[in-house]
Amino acid sequence: MITENQITGCRKMQRDSQREVYEYLSPKLYRTCKRYLKKEEEVEEILADSFCTIFSKIDQLKEFGAFEAWARKITVNHCLQQLKRNVNFNLYLEDTPFYLQPEIAAESNLEEEDLLNLLNLIPEGCKTIFNLFVIEGFGHKEIAQMLNISEGTSKSQLNAAKTKLKELIAKFYYQNAK
Repeated sequence: MITENQITGCRKMQRDSQREVYEYLSPKLYRTCKRYLKKEEEVEEILADSFCTIFSKIDQLKEFGAFEAWARKITVNHCLQQLKRNVNFNLYLEDTPFYLQPEIAAESNLEEEDLLNLLNLIPEGCKTIFNLFVIEGFGHKEIAQMLNISEGTSKSQLNAAKTKLKELIAKFYYQNAK
């Protein structure tokens, strides 16, 4: 757990405090990046950029208890900036090629890692909106503003993501659980 002393140390640019905060938060923020980005080098770059922002803007943090949520929001915003460079969020699922990758292990229990693997099989736009809505808890209006799309596009992309995930879960997990 991050202490108020560690945050105070980060505000004073103390390396030990920064290292402790990094060691505690990096696994969590790494998983956040992995939910949005596929390429390992992008994940590592965005994670590093996120920590640079966290440490350089830590004076803007108003409430100590909100530190982790604040840091996660910075990381999500960095991920979204990266995705906006490469993804057209107005494309619909029917407009994008979809390839099943048979190397997913078919087991009866769906774990977090399995869900991440399945999310990587759907188009980036659907995956991003699914993450923002279901995992991060943003509303469609907020998502639309973040990605410069309409609320309707956000809703339809979320629906497409849920539909495709249900199909993939049924195909790879429940079909073999019988």
